[in-house]
Amino acid sequence: MGGLRTEIIRDPGTFEDLEPCWWQLWGRSISATPFQSPAWLIPWWRTFAPGDLTAIAVWSGDELAGLAPLYIERHDGGQRLLPIGISLSDYLDILCAPELEAETEAAIAEAALSLEWSQWILPDLSADAISLSLELPNAEERRFMAHAACPVLLLDGDRTLARSVPARRRRQLRRAERAARQRGAVIVSRGESDPQTFLDRLIRLHGARWTGHGGGVLSDTAVEFHRRALPRLADNGLARCLTIQIDGAVVGAYYGFHHRDRAYAYLGGFDPAYADESPGAILIGHAITGAASEGALEFDFLRGREGYKYGWGAKDRWTAQKVWTRSASP
Repeated sequence: MGGLRTEIIRDPGTFEDLEPCWWQLWGRSISATPFQSPAWLIPWWRTFAPGDLTAIAVWSGDELAGLAPLYIERHDGGQRLLPIGISLSDYLDILCAPELEAETEAAIAEAALSLEWSQWILPDLSADAISLSLELPNAEERRFMAHAACPVLLLDGDRTLARSVPARRRRQLRRAERAARQRGAVIVSRGESDPQTFLDRLIRLHGARWTGHGGGVLSDTAVEFHRRALPRLADNGLARCLTIQIDGAVVGAYYGFHHRDRAYAYLGGFDPAYADESPGAILIGHAITGAASEGALEFDFLRGREGYKYGWGAKDRWTAQKVWTRSASP
């Protein structure tokens, strides 16, 4: 493999020791998102660890050239090879150094084939995911190109919303802001400097939003994960946390990310008692204008086809899924 060295990592401590080299590789990887960063995936493994850690690291000398963060899940039908971060991550992929992409892909494929599994499933692959070009000889491949919709709003340098957001939504936003001011002073604040306080507010407001309606995603275990991940994300400049106060009461929270020229809206919550003031919409408006001011060209609403996303002018962008199956383990 042209001087590359492959390592199968099964020890959690060794996996976490990758972090400095992992950050360097992540920063060089063209298609990387916050969901492939060690700030997200190391806390995910610490929290969930649902199987046998089986990460594939590819080294070029002392530099990490590739990483496939994987684990093996054992079940009655056999063993499945799955990506670390599954379920809570909207995008998943392997990481490869751009100048060694073909060689690193081949090394990862060879290492994966040496493992015992009946299925390797890679869901939530973006259109530019490296894994889409990954090939495994002697394994049957199925590809699903319309796996999940992630509505995306194109910003095109628009810092005022006038060119990117439909006029109707802009009028609704102005009405919401006027209604909020009628109740008292309106203050939108950043919360990355105190991530645990921000999470306390988000958990309360997310729970209030979904009480009696279903659909909430903050289980106790998920909360534990975010308490570990958000400080790491904030320390590395990836988190965007906003809260809104109306007349002194914190009534809305927005949890998102920003990396390179893309912003990501991950989770939110608001107090239903302030539904007429639309605190969630006000926060999204602030998040979009803030992202544009930081150079974002896209505002990604992530998985889910909720109607409010299209009201902002977002258009569906679909992820793919690849599944390899083999009848017998080596």
